[in-house]
Amino acid sequence: MFPGGYSEVLQSRDRDEFRGELVRFARQLGFETVAAVTVIDHALGQSEFLVVDNTPDDYVEPFADPSFFRRDPVTQHCKRQSVPIVWDQATYVASGTGELWEQQAQFGYHAGIAMALHLPEGRHFMFGVDRDRALPDDRVELQRLVADLQLFAVHAHEAALRLLLPQAQLQELPALTPRELEALRWTMDGKTAWELGAILGISERTAVLHVNNAMHKLGSINKHQAVLKALRLGLIN
Repeated sequence: MFPGGYSEVLQSRDRDEFRGELVRFARQLGFETVAAVTVIDHALGQSEFLVVDNTPDDYVEPFADPSFFRRDPVTQHCKRQSVPIVWDQATYVASGTGELWEQQAQFGYHAGIAMALHLPEGRHFMFGVDRDRALPDDRVELQRLVADLQLFAVHAHEAALRLLLPQAQLQELPALTPRELEALRWTMDGKTAWELGAILGISERTAVLHVNNAMHKLGSINKHQAVLKALRLGLIN
């Protein structure tokens, strides 16, 4: 369930450790900078932004400028979609914002990969890594980088919720049935729906239904995130 290195971010004990794990992950993939933004939508169209990053000191003020993000094509993509975006100078030129790329390139932001998780209850998690050189030309290597980013983001999101949100804002424990919890435990062990059905003595379709119900109750976008959330909430171990 936890490929090498991904689970460490879940063990972060505070914001500094969390930031350290983000930076470690980014550098292992060949990126110098990283940003994780947890967004909480409140009433009246207001949103709260909780940012953990290693933005260069000289770029902190421009990086935090709301007007920049309203025009930034990478941010706008992540606001609307969950599909990762692989970006470089051409991304900005195509959107008519080439001068934004020129501005950020001075601080090492030449190319990168970014994505977002859009979750129930007005919660979002944007995660991106950046570097001062072009991304790999090899399609297979680039696909691997994107896959690594997606998997790590699911883990990092769980840690961000635990560390950055006040306890009162965390959702109440969902009422999962014994079958749904059992389905998550076996899913954690890597069992497929067919194997799960055989173990529990139910049809594959019913096994999928139990997993999907658990995902819905936990407000998760896939079964892996559902397992992580159930672990964090102490529903399974």
